[in-house]
Amino acid sequence: QVQLVESGGGLVEAGGSLSLSCVASGSIFGIITLDWYRQAPGKQREWVAGITRDGTNYAEVVKGRFTISRDNAKKTGYLQMNSLKPEDTAVYYCNADLLLAPRPSLSNYWGQGTQVTVSS
Repeated sequence: QVQLVESGGGLVEAGGSLSLSCVASGSIFGIITLDWYRQAPGKQREWVAGITRDGTNYAEVVKGRFTISRDNAKKTGYLQMNSLKPEDTAVYYCNADLLLAPRPSLSNYWGQGTQVTVSS
């Protein structure tokens, strides 16, 4: 069964850091693109950051504080979050285009989400 599983969320004080992971498992060749989204209570899900073979992109509200990266061998994406603010509190989701095996095809998957809470 192909799936994405996030981990690394938790409670942190403002100004602190957290590192999220997103592991792709199942019959896949690898991750093609990976994005992180977040959804705060009562708000719509918003895009946070993305990574492709060509580079990375960030939402303005996290630029300079968050860093997205990936380890192709481990089929894992990461989101390093520094200088966290209370307004970063949300459930964080990873979303990825995966190259499925054994017959190569692309398919999009969402993880189940991980809660990040930043206290003031």
